[in-house]
Amino acid sequence: RLPAVLERLKADVFLSPDNFLSLRSKLPTVLVTHDLAPFHFPEQITPIQRWYYHRFIPKFNRRAEEVVTVSNFTKQDIVKQFGIAEEKITVACNGCRDIFRPLEDSEKKAVRETFADGKPYFLYVGAVHPRKNVHGLIRAFDIFKRNTGADAGLLIGGRFAWKAGEVQQAYEASPFKKDIRFLGYLGDDKLPAVTGAAFAATYVSFFEGFGIPLLEAMRCGVPVITSNITSMPEVAGNAGLLVDPYRPEDIARGMQQLWEDPHLYREKAAAGIEQEKQFTWEGAAEVVYEALRRAACN
Repeated sequence: RLPAVLERLKADVFLSPDNFLSLRSKLPTVLVTHDLAPFHFPEQITPIQRWYYHRFIPKFNRRAEEVVTVSNFTKQDIVKQFGIAEEKITVACNGCRDIFRPLEDSEKKAVRETFADGKPYFLYVGAVHPRKNVHGLIRAFDIFKRNTGADAGLLIGGRFAWKAGEVQQAYEASPFKKDIRFLGYLGDDKLPAVTGAAFAATYVSFFEGFGIPLLEAMRCGVPVITSNITSMPEVAGNAGLLVDPYRPEDIARGMQQLWEDPHLYREKAAAGIEQEKQFTWEGAAEVVYEALRRAACN
């Protein structure tokens, strides 16, 4: 149906914003590829999904006249996985909405009273499934609590997606369950406040094409602890406290460093505000526009 629709509209170029396109259409196409997670974690998707991704995603990326992606990490991943020339791929990084901002102390106090019994808290925002490593974060929080005795909580904001059994097991095994709260999906009426009132954001995924929650936290002046692999060091820059996501004790070390070192805490918070300014939707739009122009002209 898509080729017929594009022909009826007399389109000059087709923009596909989320990894898929028509192989039958002859129209110049710009494909946006956010990440290649299914190629790195095939065991976390169903057999039919695995078959589809491995059969068609390489074809989609080769078929497109222009490929736009969200990080230099993903660009190099596409080159490596599919043998596509670097010149065909441009990077349009994600941005952060202006509903996120630093909170006043009084605002932080009110949010903490509502969501964390008044305690400072570490925050994770995102889907709950194996690649996000929420189970590792919970185990790291246990180590942090044992090592410091800190009166701090862990809030997990996001829907349970798939294969979340290990997360539930880590939670049930935690001696600090009373300090861990699952908030579910947070809409725009709650997410900016919960993010801005966090002591620190924790984003210790095993794999990301970008990581928008990092920008949201940094825009709020909240320090970020994140993984030292894939795209996350690129997004967090010098503002991020980088840890090995495969070692809960290393994640716990990062949490303890921020808890016990006020100078480091202020340094990372200030650096995050500056780092986030490098990523704008206006800049991304310019990159996409130029890719559309090149595809249409060629």
